[in-house]
Amino acid sequence: SIGISELELHEKEGLSLINGTVDMTGIGALAIYDAMNLLKSADIISMMSFEALRGTYYAFDPRISQVKLHPGQQKTTSNIHKIINGSKIAETFKEYRTQDALSIRSIPQVHGACKDAMNYAKEVVEREMNSATDNPLIFHEGEKGVAISSSNCHGEAVALAMDFLTIAISELANISERRVFRLLSPQHSELPPFLVEKSGVNSGYMISQYVAAALVSDNKVYSHPSSVDSIPTTAGQEDHVSMGTSAALKALKVISNTEKVLGIELMCSAQGLDFLKPLESGMGTESAYQLLRQYVSPLEDDRVISEDINQSENLVHTGALVKQVEIHIGELQV
Repeated sequence: SIGISELELHEKEGLSLINGTVDMTGIGALAIYDAMNLLKSADIISMMSFEALRGTYYAFDPRISQVKLHPGQQKTTSNIHKIINGSKIAETFKEYRTQDALSIRSIPQVHGACKDAMNYAKEVVEREMNSATDNPLIFHEGEKGVAISSSNCHGEAVALAMDFLTIAISELANISERRVFRLLSPQHSELPPFLVEKSGVNSGYMISQYVAAALVSDNKVYSHPSSVDSIPTTAGQEDHVSMGTSAALKALKVISNTEKVLGIELMCSAQGLDFLKPLESGMGTESAYQLLRQYVSPLEDDRVISEDINQSENLVHTGALVKQVEIHIGELQV
């Protein structure tokens, strides 16, 4: 018990609490909460891949974000520098190539745009949570008051926001899977094929990329907007609806898939970092690496890796990864 007294409903109040817009707003709030954790996790894990792939940090120069005025990009750039602060790997390879592939050098731009989309959706959900979502609405005017039939029960604002959030989180998975692909491809990574020394007799993390690719493909289907669809009901009286609950439920599916994709990237990037030892990682990436290694050991010979994926995904889903890293480097921005 948390000490909240039981609410006794009166006329009309029950319907106003269970209409579709209330439903999609509640689901949307849960999706926003998980998305905020995912955005921080993506910044952390992407920097582990950045180090494992010997990236150049010049692409993350703060001056670059200062001339592109998207707040999410600026927040991501700030997070990146905190995460790789003190990285001997980043310092060693800063001149290694002129520029990295887009899945590395555009992390501030892509992750930043996803942050901006999430914050838009968050603002919409917060506004809806504090709004009157009912029909008709009763206003206290005069002795009897006045009832006005309208459509504040329509969920278009939340529906559009949830579709936008779904697309943004799908993009987090898209770019994450591309980094996994590069980590496993020796022509791109200069690491052992599939991140295992004896690749001729071992598949390494080959199948984990299959899983990530499949989840990303599923996300693309889920990212088709629900809000563009509407089928008339109630003899034509309700001839346009938002489909916002469907949009919110799809957002949860994409978030769940993306947690697994990022978990796979976490696992693969840690394996990549093992091949760069004894060079040290940054403060944030090292704390993430050490946390993962408490649950997932380095892959030397083939084994069933489903449990490894589940353990890695769980560190993302529960927020344990973000919490551990923020203990060492301070709070990250979303």
